[in-house]
Amino acid sequence: GLLAWVAGIGSRHGLSSSALIGRTLGQRFAMLPVALNVVQLLGWTAFELVIMRDGTRTIVEQVFGARGAWVPVVATLAWGSLLLVLASGRMIGLVRRFVSRAAMPLIVASLLWLSYQFGLKAWQHGFAALWAQPGDGSMSLLAAVDLVIAMPVSWLPLVADYARYGRHAGATARGTWLGYAAANIWCYALGVLVISVSPADIDMLSTLLLAQGGLIALGFILVDEVDNAYGDVHSGAVSTNFLNGRWSIRRIGMTLVLLATAAALALPMHALEPFLLTLSSIFVPLFGVVIAQLAPGLPPQSNWRWGPMSVWLLGIGVFQLGTVWWPNWGSALPSLAFTLLAAGVLRWREARAPAAA
Repeated sequence: GLLAWVAGIGSRHGLSSSALIGRTLGQRFAMLPVALNVVQLLGWTAFELVIMRDGTRTIVEQVFGARGAWVPVVATLAWGSLLLVLASGRMIGLVRRFVSRAAMPLIVASLLWLSYQFGLKAWQHGFAALWAQPGDGSMSLLAAVDLVIAMPVSWLPLVADYARYGRHAGATARGTWLGYAAANIWCYALGVLVISVSPADIDMLSTLLLAQGGLIALGFILVDEVDNAYGDVHSGAVSTNFLNGRWSIRRIGMTLVLLATAAALALPMHALEPFLLTLSSIFVPLFGVVIAQLAPGLPPQSNWRWGPMSVWLLGIGVFQLGTVWWPNWGSALPSLAFTLLAAGVLRWREARAPAAA
């Protein structure tokens, strides 16, 4: 729902995510969250490259038996080179030619095949026995909800960068909601199914290869990961262009790819994943403020909007305190509820002030 809401706002006004943040917090103060967004997108691009590298290494080991230290290096450079070529082109052309015509059919075919294969394994084990498997009790329901929404929420700072090209705000919002809802429900359900029927001592990539045709399906999934990495790169370039418009989005994007490839080669990205998730957490309260402030319409442009700025910072505090004071209740939903309510009250008072005058 949040993604669809932001997509609808971006489409209605034709504004990127950075521009929406600027209209909400003020152009000057918005540079802080936009800069943080660039950092997290650079990190997530490197993380996507690591995922593609690890998947490629698994495939090479299975097919060719190669296990040398050169394999991950060559794989990272190969995927980085492909991403560099894509970043040098036009975003709309890539979406129309690659994502809609190739990547989407491949990933749907892969998910259908893996769902069938692991569904068959679940049927052989017995669905009742799998359903009755106890959990370890380490996480409450709402804390698990926090974890589940972490992935779609991470796209909040990106979605308007693409939705602004939509022809109709309502159709854009509905399409965004349907696409993300269907994909997330399907993929999370498949993940639960895979883990439930797999041995506990092997990783997810090796588990996928247990399925008949899993090698081909994994290859298709890796191809689809390219568009996720490209999404991070393009939005990072748009955000950087908001901070400094002297460089073109194309030039910035290619620079970000080079930096992300170097990070994937040099940094322990799996160890940095918790940091990236923590950094992403600031955007839950931020987009609560964005939605509450911009859903009624665009406020006047300003360099500093102190009310929304304060609500966002307080929302970050609510999110972080939630992890300590009420961990069983989660952090994302309380923080989001607070910022939606507080920023909504501010917007209502702003709208009433001219009328009263």
